[in-house]
Order: sequence, then structure tokens, then C-alpha cells
Amino acid sequence: MDVRADMLRRLRNRQPGFSLDRPFYTDPDYFRLDLDLIWYRDWLFVGHDCELPRTGSYFTVQIGDHPVVVVRDTAGEIRAFHNSCRHRGSRVCTAAKGTSAKLVCPYHQWTYDLDGRLVFARQMGPDFDMGRYGLKPVACEAVCGYIFVCLADEPADFAPVRAAMAPYFAPHRLAEAKVAFESTIVEKANWKLVWENNRECYHCAGNHPELCKTFPEAPTNSGVEMSGEDPEMAAHWAHCEAAGLASAFRIDRGGQYRMIRVPLLRDAVSYTMSGRPAVRRRLSDAVEADRIGSLLLYHYPTTWNHVLGDHAVTFRVLPVSATETAVTTKWLVHKDAVEGVDYDLAELTHVWTETNDQDRRIVEENAAGIASPAYEPGPYSPVHEGGVMQFVDWYCRFVEPRLAETEAPALLGVA
Repeated sequence: MDVRADMLRRLRNRQPGFSLDRPFYTDPDYFRLDLDLIWYRDWLFVGHDCELPRTGSYFTVQIGDHPVVVVRDTAGEIRAFHNSCRHRGSRVCTAAKGTSAKLVCPYHQWTYDLDGRLVFARQMGPDFDMGRYGLKPVACEAVCGYIFVCLADEPADFAPVRAAMAPYFAPHRLAEAKVAFESTIVEKANWKLVWENNRECYHCAGNHPELCKTFPEAPTNSGVEMSGEDPEMAAHWAHCEAAGLASAFRIDRGGQYRMIRVPLLRDAVSYTMSGRPAVRRRLSDAVEADRIGSLLLYHYPTTWNHVLGDHAVTFRVLPVSATETAVTTKWLVHKDAVEGVDYDLAELTHVWTETNDQDRRIVEENAAGIASPAYEPGPYSPVHEGGVMQFVDWYCRFVEPRLAETEAPALLGVA
């Protein structure tokens, strides 16, 4: 079977408003195509500026087959490199994060400066040219505290993402925050199922008792249409924008990323069981308004986010296999907030720790059912699952032309 032709045929024959055919969620060859056509070609959120607080600070991330290291250089710039030594390919940085004056491969001690240049290679002979063997760079961009990388040789222009994010996120000063806590769970399901679950709250009332104390399950929060026609939403936008906070729903032309500021339930101001702030110190000294709700950011395929007045919760999605996905959650607070004084860590993390575990179980049961040969695509709710339909439509529109480009020679019988 020609997997490219098979995927293209299924995309062209899919029924709008329905879930995808089984191979999209289970097949290892389809997964490889997802990596090649999306994950290795587009901008991916990997972490935050504040995770690199000083010269030599670094963190590592695995994107499919690609180990990547992200580091702050001596000029304060954030750079990314393929985490593969130019000698015999060993990973240079083996820890998840750290700080180092140089990047030293543990195998044979080849040493790289923080700008990727090879500066030491022991006993390589008189004709060895170190200038030819620097670490291979990965495109890297930072905006409002978020770091994105792109593995493509010719990355798409990042400027539209920067222009869209800046008005919404600049006031929150996430580049100056700190990570109070982070966790990573591996969900036994395809990355698209993780996203489909996230893109609706149809399941919330029956599965997320903690989250539902503060976060509305209204489809205007998760969908992509008519948000401004909701009187409560319109009033919330007016309140926030009067305080200088961009709030109205915005989505890019291709549907890959969107932003919106949504109200929380009743008098809630934070994701806590009481609805009261989890952190006594505001996340940003530049935001003085109360009851600003949650600023949501979605950027396919790697991140969704909730930024509140007292803290932010960010999520990173990375594919592990056709049926495994790593979801990393980080709780960000003001850089000077002190645990045990300004916040209790258990209270800060409780709602989303519980919600993440509930979502893991939901998604894994979803994956187990789709693995059945009896599975066939089912209809989405037009009321509650508009966000899911938008995600699936984005995926299909994104992949199909790229697949058609690579498939055309084979379809035409061209060698």
C-alpha cells in the first residue's frame, strides 16, 4: 500500500463534521507523515524565556527523531541547535535542563561555544578545520515569553505570529516570570486525540468537577464563531480593553493559532477550588485590573494556554509515537513570588493536576475505542464541538496540499 496515496484519498473523501478515519489515530506510517508534514516543517512552542535566566542556561526537548537544545548565549540571545555532536553524533546535552559555560559532549569532550561554534576537539590532527563542525542551528524565535523553534531548512515567516501575540501577551510579562512547577504526563493516544479533547468542553461537566468550579463550559469559550455575540463575552472584552488588555477573539487566516480573553464563572478570578487567587502577588506588575478572566492561546500543533491575573498555566504537546503523546504543563508566577508565602503549591496546581489526569483517562479510553475494528467516524456536535471541527479542518487543510505536492510525481508515474 502507498501510504501517501492512501492518506490523500482519505482526506479527500472525508465527511466534514465527522471524526477522522481510524488510521489517522493509530497507524505508525500515518504518524510518520504527520511528523514529516507538520512537526518537522512548522513553528513549535518548546518553552519559556524565563527558563533560561542566565548566560549558559539551557533546556532540551525531543521532537520526533530530533533532539534539540535551547540555550541563552553570552549576548543574552536565545538560540537552538540540533543536540547532536558533529563528531560521532552523541547527544551533547543529556540533562533536561541546566547551566554551562560551554556545551561539552560527554563522549569525547568536543566543546562548543554557546553560539554553536566548535572551540575544542582533542587530537584531531593538524589539518582539522573546527570551523566546519559547529552545532547545526535550529530556527528559533522568542515572543512575549514564549520560545518557538522550527526544524525546517526554510521556516515560514514568524512575523505574523509575533504581531498577533504581542498585543495580548506583552502586558503579562511572562519573560520575567518564573516556573513554580511543571509536570509531564504521557497519554497513550495519538496527538490529534489529545487536541480534539482539548478543543471542546462538551465533556467537562461529566469529567472535570474541579475545573467546572471556575471555567465555563460555554461553547463560545472553545469554539471559533459568534463569540462577540455573547453579551457576557462582549461585556468582558469591554471591561478588559478599557484596562488596556487586548481581549477580542482573533484567529489567523489559516486557523493555526487564535487568542481570546474569556470570563471565569461568577466572581472567580483564578483556577482554584474557591475561585480566589492562588497567588497573592499579581503575575505582572503592569496589569492592575481585576477580574480579567483567562487569556487563552492556542497554537497548533504544540500549545494551549491560560493566562490569569495571578498566574499562567501553559501546555506543550509533543508526539512520542502513533499512540503516545507527551503533555507538559507549567505554572508560571511572578518572579518574586515566594512559595509558602505568596502561594501554596498544592493549591496553585490542584485544579489542573486533577484536570490533566482526568483528560488522560478520557483520551486513553477514546484511543482504546478507536483501536477497535468496529470504529467508524462519528458526528461532532455542532453546538459544543465547533472547536474540534475547526482543529480537524485545520489539520486536513494543512496536510492535504503538502501531501499532494509530494505525492504528485508518484501519481503521475514520474520517477
